[in-house]
Amino acid sequence: MSAMRHAPLLMLTLLCGCGPDAAPGALPLGLEVTLSRAVASQVGAYQVVVLKDGAKRNCTELQRTCLATQVDPGDLLELKDADGNTGRTLRFPSAPGGAAMGLAVDVPVGRDYALVIEALTADTPTRFLGSSCNYLREVNSGTNATLVAAPIELTFQACDPVFPR
Repeated sequence: MSAMRHAPLLMLTLLCGCGPDAAPGALPLGLEVTLSRAVASQVGAYQVVVLKDGAKRNCTELQRTCLATQVDPGDLLELKDADGNTGRTLRFPSAPGGAAMGLAVDVPVGRDYALVIEALTADTPTRFLGSSCNYLREVNSGTNATLVAAPIELTFQACDPVFPR
């Protein structure tokens, strides 16, 4: 059986502005990200990426521009969303008007990861608005503690956030 089949569920709750609080401890690994309503109107989607070797990475540097311009695609873990979509990057459309929304992502069991959530524009072509970077010391097959994500740092870079296939 593949490692993905035994992966715990990583729940991402994106709170844009004044949404409801996330359910306490209801899921194996919870993550909360906050974004102001003023900025939420510019966000078209969120791109979720989990990188190997998190302790070797500098989150401040990773948040300065698109990950696609900084990391090797081979450093990205394979993820799966609640609908069964898989990929090294997963995109989720933002909720209209910055409303609260929940996302579910399977992350492989392991240690030493960096989880990055990039806010992307609704424009075509899609552009990078900013990101949140968080260290995941361990993801286990049991219940994982809730992780409160770092705020999304806005940088409005003109880079293309699409990773090469």
